[in-house]
Amino acid sequence: MEQNIRLTQFSPGAGCGCKIAPKDLEEILRGSRSALDFKDLLVGNDSKDDAAVYDIGDGRAVISTTDFFTPIVDNPYDFGRIAATNAISDIYAMGGSPMMAIAILGWPLDKLPAAVASEVVNGARSVCDDAGIPLAGGHSINISDPIFGLAVTGLVPAGMVKRNNGAEEGCKLFLTKPIGIGLVSSAEKFGVVRESDREEALALMTTLNRAGVSISGIDGVKALTDVTGFGLAGHAIEMAEGSGLKAVVYKDRIPKIGGADYYIDKECMPGGTFRNFASYGSKMSLVTEREKAIICDPQTSGGLLIAVAPASETELRDMSGNMGFPLYEIGFLEKGDGRIFFELR
Repeated sequence: MEQNIRLTQFSPGAGCGCKIAPKDLEEILRGSRSALDFKDLLVGNDSKDDAAVYDIGDGRAVISTTDFFTPIVDNPYDFGRIAATNAISDIYAMGGSPMMAIAILGWPLDKLPAAVASEVVNGARSVCDDAGIPLAGGHSINISDPIFGLAVTGLVPAGMVKRNNGAEEGCKLFLTKPIGIGLVSSAEKFGVVRESDREEALALMTTLNRAGVSISGIDGVKALTDVTGFGLAGHAIEMAEGSGLKAVVYKDRIPKIGGADYYIDKECMPGGTFRNFASYGSKMSLVTEREKAIICDPQTSGGLLIAVAPASETELRDMSGNMGFPLYEIGFLEKGDGRIFFELR
């Protein structure tokens, strides 16, 4: 394999930062409704949730999701690992367990050797092995820019599906990974990333959110989602708006990757940050440019955002300690006025 290839130079966007902005996505999906009534479809695209869920009877439901994007790092094996971890996260965010995955590969064979694509797939397979599922097939096309991801199928008890819009007034908000992956990823693309920050971001992006299965078993967990391309604010707004509430986030409690402020100073904000703010800024209280760079920063394979009733907070904290996953309390949910769904305090 050629060692001088930098995959990010073939990427018009970085990871989940290349997602279509929420405002544009709403326009694309507007009016896209089936005339049929699928009574066993528990979760569709009407709730802006992480995956689709279909009741198959006997108390079981199938979860189906897909996620893919352009390179976020230069190393092809790591790109595959990140893309796979990110896609599988949607299953965990619904409270389910993954059962198999198939690959989605778009590759410019006139620009990048097939051997590089093989490394990408090998990276994804290593993550699937870690999750205990087969990478059972897939589909590939020859295309102008490299893309890779997975379609993942999972299972969940029908009564334990965790949606992103079931939060209740008074629920506390917790996050399981720090924010700033978009900043570090942009710095890598610009060639100014510090090695320690790159390693920290890589470790976060390749850590499976498998704790979601156990978290969903807590009765007091009322809503669950993962923080990805729409940023912390975007996914908190989806949770709050869907639940008819307002998310209040303490600005000094938002966990950040060590180099986040350093890259803000270097103006390494990804384009997705500004597209995110343009899409949902009207639903937020006033924020500074620096605050915007954090709360709108697009995450790739980010952490879980959890809304939990106060009575179950201790159970969640104990689970974090016993299982060893990080847990950051960042705010709470309260009644809103129907206009502002996200507020920094």
